[in-house]
Amino acid sequence: MIRAERDRWLALALLLAVLGLVCVLLVRPLFGLPLQQAEARIDDLQQRDARLRSLMAQRPQIERRLAELDARGGGPDFLVEPTAELATAALIQQLETVVADASPGSRGCALVNRTPLSDVNQAGRFRRVAVQVRLRCGNGETLAVLHALESARPYLFVDALGITAQRYFAVPGSAQPQEGGLDVSFNLYGYLRPSAGGPRGR
Repeated sequence: MIRAERDRWLALALLLAVLGLVCVLLVRPLFGLPLQQAEARIDDLQQRDARLRSLMAQRPQIERRLAELDARGGGPDFLVEPTAELATAALIQQLETVVADASPGSRGCALVNRTPLSDVNQAGRFRRVAVQVRLRCGNGETLAVLHALESARPYLFVDALGITAQRYFAVPGSAQPQEGGLDVSFNLYGYLRPSAGGPRGR
């Protein structure tokens, strides 16, 4: 009688052990891990929601800043000329000045070509004024020109930059070609001031 009762308790213990093992091997992977992943996803969405709410709270300040820039005609970061033609001429003149400053007397740098480029997105609020440029310069002069253009205000941008090393390059006013140097081509552009109260570009 005592042995039979002991066997029942042992069988019950074995059953509980098997059920526990089944729970560990099946129930937890099927239900526990997805719940943990769902909780992690919820935490991530809550953090993202908090960041978005913080950005939305800054909307009035951004709108006031944009209104101030519109009232000032777009701020100091845009080209000051009222038309694309005048801005293109000023851009070319600024380019010639930068090259002359980097190489006085054109001894180490020559401006080979500067061709105005038409803006393919004239319908947008921000109109781009661009010039296609080709230079033949020494290494130091090339760095000086690019640095001066990209650090200028109003902001100017250099795009489609191509640099080819040359063994010799000719400098205007010099009978002998200089050894070494670079053949540099790029597009230089800036933006006209947007018209106040116009539709915002997207």
